[in-house]
Amino acid sequence: MARLVLWDIDGTLVDSAGLGGEAFFEAFEKVTGRPVERRVPFAGRTDLEIALDLLETAGIEHSERLLGDFEEALISSMAARSERVRELGRALPGVRQALERFRAESHVTQSLLTGNIRPNAHVKLGAFGLDELIDMEIGAYGSDHRRRGELVAVARRKALDIRGRNFDPADIVLIGDTPLDVAAAIEGGARAVGVATGPYDEAELRRSGADAVLPDLSELDDVLNAVLG
Repeated sequence: MARLVLWDIDGTLVDSAGLGGEAFFEAFEKVTGRPVERRVPFAGRTDLEIALDLLETAGIEHSERLLGDFEEALISSMAARSERVRELGRALPGVRQALERFRAESHVTQSLLTGNIRPNAHVKLGAFGLDELIDMEIGAYGSDHRRRGELVAVARRKALDIRGRNFDPADIVLIGDTPLDVAAAIEGGARAVGVATGPYDEAELRRSGADAVLPDLSELDDVLNAVLG
């Protein structure tokens, strides 16, 4: 059976050493002229959703133009940190082995479902050479829709339009480290696999409704069973 495997990035594939958050705060100051005073939750949310929350929390009236400026500033700030991501960050345990194995499976197409806007996803994965193992073109990114729950449908549409492959929701597996990843999978009708390498433990991911939960990606047989079993 053909499968579309969609990976989250932060906390699932890589640890960017907090540099993504730094880029957000720098971008906020660039577009507003003042620093972030009140932080908002980041985990499992799309970049544009976070940007909107930061602006609203600061009492700044936003517009589509301001959000567009924020996105451009965020791209610039993250790109400027690419070398530091490589130096200070890391691919999480078992990630390269898992990506290489799925790439070798002829019936598996693997891509991304991430809150990151597309250029920043390239920075984070490219720092560790992981972008070469994934079909980045059909990925569903935070720049495609502000709501993460809409991104399974985005990935399905791209797979059909770009690769000519029509995946039913039941043929899609989403792997992520937060309850919001699990919720996105459920909303899109996909299988949800939680991996406890982010801010949530295995019990929390199970309670959120994940079909399978892993402590990390280091045991390849367990990963294959959770994703394809």
